[in-house]
Amino acid sequence: MTDCSLLTCGVEDERTFEMDDYADAMPRWCPGCGDHAVLTAVERVLEKEQLRPEQTVFVSGIGCSSRFPHYLDTYGFHGLHGRALPLATGVKLSRPDLNVFVVMGDGDCTSIGAGHWLHALRYNMRMVVLMLDNEVYGLTKKQTSPTTPLGFPTNTQPRGSYLPPLNPISVMLGMTNASFIAQTADWVPAHLFETIEAAFHHDGFAFIRVLQRCPVFSANIFERAVKSPDLTELLVDDQGINVTNLGGLYKNLLRHDPSDLDRARWLAEPSDKIRLGLFYQNQAHPKYEETRKVKHHTPAEKIALLNTELDRYAV
Repeated sequence: MTDCSLLTCGVEDERTFEMDDYADAMPRWCPGCGDHAVLTAVERVLEKEQLRPEQTVFVSGIGCSSRFPHYLDTYGFHGLHGRALPLATGVKLSRPDLNVFVVMGDGDCTSIGAGHWLHALRYNMRMVVLMLDNEVYGLTKKQTSPTTPLGFPTNTQPRGSYLPPLNPISVMLGMTNASFIAQTADWVPAHLFETIEAAFHHDGFAFIRVLQRCPVFSANIFERAVKSPDLTELLVDDQGINVTNLGGLYKNLLRHDPSDLDRARWLAEPSDKIRLGLFYQNQAHPKYEETRKVKHHTPAEKIALLNTELDRYAV
């Protein structure tokens, strides 16, 4: 990969891409896993935006969802458990021209990666962050995660989770410099696609919690919501995420201005309905990469600078 695109090098890029052009290895997720729907939605966004594979990178940690980079024909970095966000931060700082996506699970993000999660949001760097939340540790076979519902039995807490679950949306809305906080679900593919696309166009750190079904270890957690659309409430606004073809199935529409932080915090609190949509957006917040006035060098310039530095030590 070079530091200049085909356009900036003076050569017009006439390529066009279809969804299949972004697909790589066959996904090995379980049949019925919500990760399949997320992957399809991401590929649809890549196709619609015509993102060049060599200018796009997916970074992940460890978990079922973190297999994502293996299934896309873009650049990818499959990192360590909980460390996807610092890796993505390094990628974006060194290559601000790249389109950076981050994929994590609920344990990967909100447990071992919690410290990185909070500060990455505060840094507000330009990237799309997907937290796929099946509310259990799936890859390691059903341990309680921070988002596991109270009383839900797991292999680590067979009598049921002891504590109320962490609410990722509330946590994010309580952090300084939060700029894009949304929630969607794998079983509402049209909303999932529109949410990821809106996040891509956000000028800053776009965090999406994706409610994601695990058919093996937490199959019944979202079962009622899937079967009963009346248990879902869509947040709608001219500045929010609006999916026109969902009105017939999802009748509970709640008008919410995503610039209203106080109301966003109230809407994020537990309810008898699952709320999907854009809770909060503010594109005026500062972005960490803009504080770094480091000149961006081409590969040839980097080699020349390195040789100059090494020459200082030559005898």
